[in-house]
Amino acid sequence: MPTVLRIRGFRFHFYSDEGNEPPHIHVRGAEGECKFWLDPISLARHRGMAASQLREIERLVFEHRPLLLESFHDYHGR
Repeated sequence: MPTVLRIRGFRFHFYSDEGNEPPHIHVRGAEGECKFWLDPISLARHRGMAASQLREIERLVFEHRPLLLESFHDYHGR
């Protein structure tokens, strides 16, 4: 599971066997994890994360979207 970014206690990563899905990123924090679609950016699912954490993560996804998309496409070869 390649890690793309670590920031503010969150680890942004994806799983190697998910290349058949649209571009997305998984984010793990101390309380849980979530998944965001990258195009367009939207919350796919979450478990154990507070609304305030989800808002912060969404802001970080918007801020780092070019890196996240490039990493997803580079790793999955598309």
